[in-house]
Amino acid sequence: MLITDWTRQALPAMLDDLKAIVELETHSYDKALLVKGLRAIRARAVALLGTPDDEVLHEGGQHGDILELTYQGTAPGTVLMLSHYDTVWPAGTLAGWPFAVVEGKATGPGVFDMKTGLVQSVWALRGLRDLGLPHPSVRFLFNGDEEIGSPASRPHIEAAGEDALATLVFEASLDGAVKTSRKGVGLFNVSVTGVEAHAGLDPYAGASAIHALAEIVTTLAGAGSRERGTTVNVGLIGGGTGRNVAAGRATCGVDVRVTDPAEMGRIDDVFADLRASDPRVSVSATGEWNRPPMSPNPGSQRLFKEAQEVAAGFGWLLDEAAVGGASDGNFVSALGRPVLDGMGAVGDGAHARHEHVLIDHIPARTALTIGLLTALAGG
Repeated sequence: MLITDWTRQALPAMLDDLKAIVELETHSYDKALLVKGLRAIRARAVALLGTPDDEVLHEGGQHGDILELTYQGTAPGTVLMLSHYDTVWPAGTLAGWPFAVVEGKATGPGVFDMKTGLVQSVWALRGLRDLGLPHPSVRFLFNGDEEIGSPASRPHIEAAGEDALATLVFEASLDGAVKTSRKGVGLFNVSVTGVEAHAGLDPYAGASAIHALAEIVTTLAGAGSRERGTTVNVGLIGGGTGRNVAAGRATCGVDVRVTDPAEMGRIDDVFADLRASDPRVSVSATGEWNRPPMSPNPGSQRLFKEAQEVAAGFGWLLDEAAVGGASDGNFVSALGRPVLDGMGAVGDGAHARHEHVLIDHIPARTALTIGLLTALAGG
């Protein structure tokens, strides 16, 4: 049987799994729901693939736990398959937006980002077994904190991929294209302290933190560089106690995206040098680089070429894309290891109410993973 014939036949069962997993709400900040969701994902994986040859559960503390399931292959080496099971949708979202299949689209909270990719990854191994195809060992890693920067899972992701032939990330594709470049992300906060005074009775005795922050926001916005692929977005702002008071406090939250790793140092200097024109106002900046850029390394480039050849064998063209969003693939790439991201669904609407996947593409995306794993085994 051809790979694509098998994946088409498996589609109804894959949709059953997808429905069950989408109907388990797994908001990044709801530990109880994350625990329940991960148990259900493990149960479905074991029902489909059997007892893993190795299993490790890493506790995530206040965040979602991290589960590694390793299944022995028929060829040397191991491939790491990354999928996160947390979503941005809080408990109760499903009540007003249930999983549904309408006009060739599956919708529901988390269906595109990224529960379809998770389902595809598990079914790909089932396909390899049913078809008797050679494949390396497969190590699944499911984490429940990707949407908030993977604070608990990052060290486990880095360790799990240390000996891997390749890492495949089952985030959604970009209109079918896999993702070979992603921007790095920095998350920063700026706090400004001024001098409070009555805005009418004693206006010049005050030093407004809000006025100073307005200057700083302009400086930060100007630090972006279209030419270098760097964006600086002040997405949160607050402060003050009343219209008639020179503000004593003001804050802002800043999102920075960089393509070039060298830009991280430049942006660090921008935050370190922030000053207010009024010497009575003090400024402090805190934050960190949540994820380094994902830049194509030689191993990743070879991996993409191999995936292209697999797709060509199925009769379709596989494109690559560079995107502004980050993923757990950034951590792998920064260590110089081969990684291919965007192996998941075709659809649209990540983090939005029109989130959906195109059902007709699920068999092809699953076949791509099956074919690539066989190719990595020399098949």
